[in-house]
Amino acid sequence: MSILHLEFLVEEASLESALTQIVPKIVPSTVTYKIHAFRGKTDLLAKLPNRLKGYQAWLPPDWKIVILIDEDREDCLKLKQQLEIMAISSGLITKSSCQKDKSFQVLNRIVVEELEAWFFGDVEAICQAYPKVSANLANQQPYRDPDAIKGGTWEALERVLKKAGYHPGGLEKYKASSEISQYMNPELNRSKSFKVFYQGLLEIINSKQV
Repeated sequence: MSILHLEFLVEEASLESALTQIVPKIVPSTVTYKIHAFRGKTDLLAKLPNRLKGYQAWLPPDWKIVILIDEDREDCLKLKQQLEIMAISSGLITKSSCQKDKSFQVLNRIVVEELEAWFFGDVEAICQAYPKVSANLANQQPYRDPDAIKGGTWEALERVLKKAGYHPGGLEKYKASSEISQYMNPELNRSKSFKVFYQGLLEIINSKQV
């Protein structure tokens, strides 16, 4: 059996920080991976076509590329289509374009709407990182659906943490990401976009092609 390797392409450092904590909880220790962070969404989208063409020239059969990008209140379907076109134009096979039971090389996933929605999907992890936050947060109407929090999940997390006495000078995204993600339980996350990401990774790991 070949050793699976995952190449994660993400838009910025706070998502890299979160994946550093989350991925080992999902993939077996036999799976190797590397996380590449870009300088924001615009930077990732600008550099992605050439990056994917580079991969296409030498990508081993036991390597998979996982692209993660925030929706940021854009049209999710159009953004996903944009990623799909980039990958297919580079000569790579995406999960969405792959025929059933065939091997794919690229998994495109959208974080809806921002990374902080994944944190709201695991309120227990927020409370473990920041004990003064109300454990009842998940039951409060504005936060019941992590992917549909109004006014932005980044802003919502900042308000919640400030109210509890944390990050008084404003939300430090990288710090919060590192502190919350270490406690996250992937199996129990309530965010739909996280579940889609999680299931995509499990499918790669459990596929017969690996």
